[in-house]
Amino acid sequence: MSVLRRKARRGQGDVLDDPLDAAQERRVRAVLALGGVPQADLPDGVQQVRLRLLERAARGDEAPRDVSAWAAVVASNLAMDWHRAKRRQERVGERLASLRQADQTSGEDTSLLSLAVAQGLDELPDAQRQVLVLRFYADLPVRGIAEELGIPEGTVKSRLHTAVRALRARLHEDEVV
Repeated sequence: MSVLRRKARRGQGDVLDDPLDAAQERRVRAVLALGGVPQADLPDGVQQVRLRLLERAARGDEAPRDVSAWAAVVASNLAMDWHRAKRRQERVGERLASLRQADQTSGEDTSLLSLAVAQGLDELPDAQRQVLVLRFYADLPVRGIAEELGIPEGTVKSRLHTAVRALRARLHEDEVV
């Protein structure tokens, strides 16, 4: 039986031992830092690695042969995920900034439209609002949304179509557009 599994089984309610020793934690921190993760986010990255190791044990998976190497790979993947999320946020910010610049018509008109869109979004069912926000505000492609939500691409497209149609109807009904 692996050390990790013994640690996980030992206390059904006891506090689990740390699955990463000090040297492994230093290695994880180094991989995250070298991967470009800011110093302030390193503790969260280390915790994510610990969590994934504990999740493996909870599922009953066999512990990795070399926990240190496995943890380094997970840390590297987390660093890449951090950069992807940062780039996505930057793109959303750029897109919103360009919309603000292009839409400098009238502050009152913009405020009215923003309020009407916000109210329209609030009235949409959760599933439709979720795909609409992911597509148009987070700028995710349909395939990416489908993968993240674990649903078929056709379902994403259908929800998007229905949500856009409902939002458009709401804006016409309120005579905003």
